[in-house]
Amino acid sequence: MPKTKILIADDDSSITEGLSELLQLAGYDTVTVNQSNQALKLLLSGKFSVGLIDLMMPRMTGLDLLRKCKAENVLTEIIIITGKGSVTTAVQAMKEGAYDYLAKPVEPDRIRSLVPKAVERYQLVVGNRSLKSKAERLEETLKHMSTFEDMIGEHERIHAVFRTIDAVAGTTASILISGESGTGKELVAKAVHRKSPRKDGPFIAVNCSALPRDILENELFGHEKGAFTGAVKEKIGCFEMADNGTLFLDEIGEMPVDTQAKLLRVLEEHSFRRLGGSTEVRVDVRVVAATNRDPQEAMRQGTLREDLYFRLSVMEIDMPPLRERNSDVPLLAAAFLKNSNKKNGKAITGFSDRANAALMSYLWPGNIRELKNAVERAVILCNESQIGLEYLPRQMLSLDAGSSVSEIQINRPLQEIERDVIFRTLEQTNNNKTKAAKVLGISLKTLHNKLNKYFLD
Repeated sequence: MPKTKILIADDDSSITEGLSELLQLAGYDTVTVNQSNQALKLLLSGKFSVGLIDLMMPRMTGLDLLRKCKAENVLTEIIIITGKGSVTTAVQAMKEGAYDYLAKPVEPDRIRSLVPKAVERYQLVVGNRSLKSKAERLEETLKHMSTFEDMIGEHERIHAVFRTIDAVAGTTASILISGESGTGKELVAKAVHRKSPRKDGPFIAVNCSALPRDILENELFGHEKGAFTGAVKEKIGCFEMADNGTLFLDEIGEMPVDTQAKLLRVLEEHSFRRLGGSTEVRVDVRVVAATNRDPQEAMRQGTLREDLYFRLSVMEIDMPPLRERNSDVPLLAAAFLKNSNKKNGKAITGFSDRANAALMSYLWPGNIRELKNAVERAVILCNESQIGLEYLPRQMLSLDAGSSVSEIQINRPLQEIERDVIFRTLEQTNNNKTKAAKVLGISLKTLHNKLNKYFLD
């Protein structure tokens, strides 16, 4: 496997030679130049993963080279090397697309930490380019997936879900859908309903975790007039409302155990009594249940009855978390972008390379729901043709999606760590020093003093 190529450009030969030796020992293939025109020619070749570029080179500065690379859509990650350490210049470089900056004299440990991260970012961006063709096929994918309630995906895990839906939809079997919050369990239930012989009947959804026991039983079974104080007329429950259709019981593991016993009876007898009633009400309802908990663990803890579990889980469908089908993120993001554009009257064409790389590297603990919310938020905030990294939620930017914001290298001087934290905060606040001081928990005067100490020497 070929070595990763690093370009080092500085008009001081002692610096290029020292950095080259350090990076070669770390396993990289390096090329050194001392003139800016040579550096530009090599960068435009597209053969380098990372470029270490001096800020104050003759003819063209490091910022000039960075701008030319961005204008030519060169994917090389640029790290600016500066001996002046101006926070304004450093922030400007980062805003224009530099991966990071290094202050002279360059610390070897800083190089060893920073370059692998820049290489990883380069690989993510390059990999994302190959995924863009999938986004271009979005319209065809949406058409193909329309019978699955707009569930979009090309990963084998989600296609296995589609195949299971097809296999089970035409039967009368009860279904238990498991998966983390935000993975699309209700969409699966709706897809089963729409592909079933009951598609012309009602689809009724109940969140079992959102209601206290008495209210939940009233919602499910209804009540007779006079059943309790305030029951001035009869009310039909969700089982009756879903007759000849599908009843979706979300978060079944949060249902009180005694209510689970009543539900089990309905599943077995296909009849129940309203609260305060004396006559049986017969219904023909298909029940689809869902849980974000491990059913086996819930049974061990006694929060889910075993007999109810076995009655519900004639067929089980496990929804994979988004992090386990990461290759579907561009397709989903493109679909959410299209919908958000329409909703908000925007015409945003897509995501920048850095934003795409951040979307791909984030773990999405909130799954598809979190991705949808992130895209809609970005669409609302963005007034440009593409969504850039700065429009994504802060938690995505703090997980090394494009810089080492969240990592603190403990084998570095405390002053250098403090300097980097100040710099990152200024970048996040678009160089708003008042806001940065508030985030850092220090006074504006203290921040200015620290900037003078670390950046303006």
